[in-house]
Amino acid sequence: MNQHLSDEELLRYSRQILLAHVDIDGQLKLKNSRVLIVGLGGLGSPVALYLAAAGVGELHLADFDSVELSNLQRQIAHDTSSLGQPKVESAAKRLRAINPAIQLQLYPAGLDADSLGAAVAGVDLVLDCSDNFGTREAVNAACVAAGKPLVSGAAIRLEGQLAVFDPRQADSPCYHCLYGHGSEAELTCSEAGVLGPLVGLVGSLQALEALKLLAGFGQSLVGRLLLIDGLGCHFRELRVKRDPACSVCGVARGE
Repeated sequence: MNQHLSDEELLRYSRQILLAHVDIDGQLKLKNSRVLIVGLGGLGSPVALYLAAAGVGELHLADFDSVELSNLQRQIAHDTSSLGQPKVESAAKRLRAINPAIQLQLYPAGLDADSLGAAVAGVDLVLDCSDNFGTREAVNAACVAAGKPLVSGAAIRLEGQLAVFDPRQADSPCYHCLYGHGSEAELTCSEAGVLGPLVGLVGSLQALEALKLLAGFGQSLVGRLLLIDGLGCHFRELRVKRDPACSVCGVARGE
């Protein structure tokens, strides 16, 4: 574990080190943290960029997809020269340009049931930036099993959602407590559309929640669901309780 910051790091991160909530101790916590980002699209792009810029020491990037022209309207980690490249490689190039000091581990084939559990167990925090319910359920189950906090975001059309689930806290719900088995009629951005700044907003808030959890300051969104109405620029918050009979976190806790 690194116990000091170099002169270059002190200068690079000086603006956030000035914050009493972060300071040197918080910056060291970020430097020694390992984070898994599932999905390098509209949400994962700002998440990865901000966490790399903030000095999170090791980022694990998982995405099986390649960059397409229709991605560039909102997936800001990629550009025209990245077309056809695996998203993890395109994002890694951009992240290294922003902060060459960070360590990167790439999962270009995505994560299956077996590798997902190992990937989650090997990090301190997971950010779900995927765009389908099946992946979100699998990531949630892996986080519950490994006892790792999960920052989950979603955006479609002009609406966004953000929540934090932390199995280390006895009263924290999990993703399944909130959404159950989902909907068979689930839509994706390719079917319903989405505005770029909206996914940027949700992804930025995901990065903020991750930094708070990693550095240990502020109040997280555990037990709350943030709903964002981009059309009217309204934010609404709902309380979410843990379900003792949940088939994911209830079973994991022997309830």
